[in-house]
Amino acid sequence: MKKEYFTPLLLIMVSYGIYVLYAPFWMSIIVASLLAISTHHIQMGFLHLTGSRFWASTLSTLLLGILFFAPLGYFLFHISVMMQNLDPAIMSTMESKFRLWLEYLPPSLSRLEAKLEASLIGFDPTALSQHILAYASLIGTFTMSFLSGTLFILIFYFIAHFYGREIFEFFKRSAHFPQQESTLIMFEMRSSMSVVFYSILATAVFEGALFGIAVGYMGYNGLLFGIMYGFASLIPVVGGVIMWLPFALFELSLGHTENALFITLYTIIVISIIADTFIKPVIIKIINQRLIKPQEKINELIIFFAIIAGLATFGFWGMIIGPAITVLFLTLMKITEAQSEESTY
Repeated sequence: MKKEYFTPLLLIMVSYGIYVLYAPFWMSIIVASLLAISTHHIQMGFLHLTGSRFWASTLSTLLLGILFFAPLGYFLFHISVMMQNLDPAIMSTMESKFRLWLEYLPPSLSRLEAKLEASLIGFDPTALSQHILAYASLIGTFTMSFLSGTLFILIFYFIAHFYGREIFEFFKRSAHFPQQESTLIMFEMRSSMSVVFYSILATAVFEGALFGIAVGYMGYNGLLFGIMYGFASLIPVVGGVIMWLPFALFELSLGHTENALFITLYTIIVISIIADTFIKPVIIKIINQRLIKPQEKINELIIFFAIIAGLATFGFWGMIIGPAITVLFLTLMKITEAQSEESTY
């Protein structure tokens, strides 16, 4: 074997070994790295405040855990407890109410009525409650897995902030990346991912708080349902509907028509129309102008479909990974276009 082939061949073999060795952690490493890129401005703010990269990385990690992962853990724990304590009598009451509503459907919906009645023939509240209990145990198992995964993400997130510059410079030197292109890629990734992350966070916190205040006024756990609505709102188009519609139907089944009407109108008018359509774009615009300041803003429709594609492909963390892959692709296309123009002249 020629000498010049030995080192590259050995590097390929060892790289494959590294890939296999760290296979269980690659998703956590990727998510943590993207979150670190997205929250670079927060890290710089803490660094300016403390003057220490260690304490800045520590405070950034604590803030991420409090704002992002603590609500998720709270939600998964409480939803598991609620499902385990579900009363089958509530399911029977809802079935009776639903059958009563079918009697008042207009004649024009007779076909729909027949289909709904056929679907209720095999409905067994006790069996459904048993299935829900089984799902509750699965959610409990998933919660423990999620918390362990969260711990690794926070560890890698701290490492990405504390050693990120050295790691990036090492790979840039080792792979002989051009200085200008590598700087442009990092700048575009940092700017665009910050827009995505802060937009997601602003949407979840703002709309979740509005919904939590409303259901808290009605006597429910406002913090829990606010967190649920916050994460549901991240699902484009139908996110809010999957929260308020079942809630309104449940209130109707209990005979609380006023509560059902209130939560329906409140969610549609205050959250979906006023907050989501008018207030949220203003918040995102402020974020763009004061914090991010990208050279070229990526089309919001592209980010919208990137989030949908990411959620469909990678699950929950796809809302971060999807836009990251899309931004990287567009940045590389921009570099290719610039290089092509330079070669022309």
